[in-house]
Amino acid sequence: MKVKVIGAGLAGCEAAWRLAAEGFEVELYEMKPKKFSPAHHYEGFAELVCSNSLKAARVESAAGMLKEEMRILGSLTMEAAAATAVDAGGALAVNRTGFSDYITAKIKSNPNITVIEEEVTEFPESNTIIATGPLTSDSFAEVIYSKLGKALSFYDAAAPIVTAESIDMTKAFYAARYDRGDPDYINCPFTKEEYEAFYNELVNAETAPLKEFEDLTVYEGCMPVEVLAKRGIESVRYGCMKPVGLTDPRTGRRPYAVVQLRKENNEGTLYNIVGFQTNLKFGEQKRVFSMITGLQNAEFMRYGVMHRNTFLNSPLLLDKSFMLKDSDNVYFAGQITGVEGYTESAASGIIAAINLSRRLRGKKALELPLTTMTGALSMHICTETKNFQPMGANMGILPELEKRIKDKQAKYAVIAERGLSDLRRALSEQEYERK
Repeated sequence: MKVKVIGAGLAGCEAAWRLAAEGFEVELYEMKPKKFSPAHHYEGFAELVCSNSLKAARVESAAGMLKEEMRILGSLTMEAAAATAVDAGGALAVNRTGFSDYITAKIKSNPNITVIEEEVTEFPESNTIIATGPLTSDSFAEVIYSKLGKALSFYDAAAPIVTAESIDMTKAFYAARYDRGDPDYINCPFTKEEYEAFYNELVNAETAPLKEFEDLTVYEGCMPVEVLAKRGIESVRYGCMKPVGLTDPRTGRRPYAVVQLRKENNEGTLYNIVGFQTNLKFGEQKRVFSMITGLQNAEFMRYGVMHRNTFLNSPLLLDKSFMLKDSDNVYFAGQITGVEGYTESAASGIIAAINLSRRLRGKKALELPLTTMTGALSMHICTETKNFQPMGANMGILPELEKRIKDKQAKYAVIAERGLSDLRRALSEQEYERK
């Protein structure tokens, strides 16, 4: 039986991979390399744009718990991440091009998947997963919205990347917060005077125009650093520039503020300025970010960019299996559904594919326990609310434990253990077979 997947991002690749493993003939539509979105530049599938980090690795964190659930479900994203990981302390970060190349090769070599390089401009009638992402092409977005009505949009931003050799390590230092994991982050410390001077230039720097859209709604998880800074002089010092858990070896004291840099590749030749997503003009980025301690002579290999992200008003349109209500097996997956983050997007692709497969085989949709991160996120996208917003993995969307545990780390470990146990039991009871 033939099925279609539209979009070869993380969600689309996971969906195509899963459906192919189930024995379906998959037609995977991807408009690259003939056409690129404003933020995508690489021809490979599953291109990572904002960051090369898949967030915390430890299972007793929300992000780590989600990744472990994905491994249980047979995730291609997790397989690729393990094969292309770069050192990032307690986070799981990957070599972007290596990660994309790995997934692209897997998809293109699968005998059950046919890749069709063209833009889709008609709404599918049946047996399809739409995973076109938050940067759905304008023409297909119009088709979706004319068919479905209301949609919401927000803006997303990416951080600059600098070369390692241009970082002045006589002023910066390697360390991980609280000495957790290997010291793979480069830390750029600020005194109070340096911070105040930097802050003043940041909030007064000139931003790039957003000519296409007048209604600017910025998602909190990827807020441009200059927008966050304008909330008050302490906002970034308690955000992306927080110095907690770090000691400057030159002074033996905690810095007043810190900017962290994270590896972009295995070779350690490129570093991402963590949390510095921005919409400043390129010249202003060079001027202002060169005020960061150790980056006075930084060579910028990529400046930060800002682009529109779009998502559906999913509670009105989708059920918790990610199927379009009252449709003939049309599903959505990825960030267009209102899940936020790379792994969250990929996980939704797995769930949508599993449920399309089960429906075509005459089985009920997979019931995911609400104690699991995948189950809680699936419930989020179908729960009606006055102001539906994207949601990433976090412990706050999971049910509380029956017994109170004061220590946060111990509490999260128990929550993760509960969720993973519930997931394994639910999969066994519902005759789910990992492919």
